[in-house]
Amino acid sequence: MNFYSLNKKAANVSFKDAVIKGIAPDRGLYFPESISALPASFFENIEKLSTTEIAFQAIHQFVNDDLPDAILKNILEEVLDFDFPIVEIEDNVVTLELFHGPTMAFKDVGARFMARCLGYFSENQNQEVTVLVATSGDTGGAVANGFLGVPGVKVVILYPNGKVSDIQERQLTTLGQNITALSVDGTFDDCQEMVKTAFLDDELLEQMQLTSANSINVARWLPQLFYFLLAYKQVKSKEKEIVFAVPSGNFGNICAGMVAQRLGMPVKQFIAATNVNDTVPEFMRTQSYNPKPSTATISNAMDVGDPSNFIRIRHLYQDDFEALNENLSSFAFTDKETKKAMLDIYRQSQYIADPHGAVGYLGLKKYQSAHPDTFGIFLETAHPVKFLDVVEETIGKSLEIPVQIQKVMDKEKKFIRIKKYAELKTFLLRS
Repeated sequence: MNFYSLNKKAANVSFKDAVIKGIAPDRGLYFPESISALPASFFENIEKLSTTEIAFQAIHQFVNDDLPDAILKNILEEVLDFDFPIVEIEDNVVTLELFHGPTMAFKDVGARFMARCLGYFSENQNQEVTVLVATSGDTGGAVANGFLGVPGVKVVILYPNGKVSDIQERQLTTLGQNITALSVDGTFDDCQEMVKTAFLDDELLEQMQLTSANSINVARWLPQLFYFLLAYKQVKSKEKEIVFAVPSGNFGNICAGMVAQRLGMPVKQFIAATNVNDTVPEFMRTQSYNPKPSTATISNAMDVGDPSNFIRIRHLYQDDFEALNENLSSFAFTDKETKKAMLDIYRQSQYIADPHGAVGYLGLKKYQSAHPDTFGIFLETAHPVKFLDVVEETIGKSLEIPVQIQKVMDKEKKFIRIKKYAELKTFLLRS
């Protein structure tokens, strides 16, 4: 299968080339040329399939030209070596926990999948690949962990100074080896713009091979469809209309869920729940897309004013707003509402939600207020300990620090401060 640029001004490429390039020369995101539904028997018998078997069948059509079946199966077994449990919160409301991986965030799957793909593609290659990535929180740690020590690959992570949690910062600044962190005086959108600019800089591209590990990269984005299929496997027996509420920042996760729907997964609705960075909720209300500077919130991984992957969602629906509106609802919530939800969830069920999961819960409850007969799954995208201060302050309880987090708590943070793109370019040319 080939992938084409959504700007449609660049040549089509293979999966391998899409992974290595990251973004098309015309600055468009790559998208698969087709999405073929899986046979009905796949969903009829999904309870009998292992996690690896589900993932293999789901992603095979997109990657099989470049990843032999045996290699793909090995990659998936290594990537999906932890659990993705469903936890009941209340009647017709469950959460899908996606934080049981090495950095305790949902991005572990995509980052590890991409790292292993890039490692395979880089074998016997003379040119080193530099992975350039912007993070609003969890992407940085997941990418740093996933690519740590991968031969032939250097990783440069940009993050907004003072706008990620202490634990998130430690996860991306303490590993060393082939990982470098750049602390940017600005917002996540500033970091993301620097990354996109680098991919259009001919002087840089003549001297180095750049790729991105943000969800703009197909190898980071597509594997996220596994979550929705694994959730469906666990709740299929409920025999109710299923809706997914996804805490949404750059909109890669929810877009991957919509791809799972195109594969044939029975699901009634997706709910994109955001914090006050409400570009998409406003679009769904007004049909006018007006990106704006991001605002800092307690759910910082969603502090995105111009979500890159929303263009993929619009493309899935051929920019037909009515068709999109039938499948997507989107609501925005304040920090005050988020904290109240965290406390309500804890008091009602003794479940500790992180701020992002709480936003997802709020979106689900708002949708279910008008659709009470649905069965709702909201995604818990990060362990609450990653937002230790706000969680403990909100629910009045001390959290136990998991082993994965303890490993980085005593390590020294090492990063380079930059303010503008010229400094990033100078660093890349000298490194």
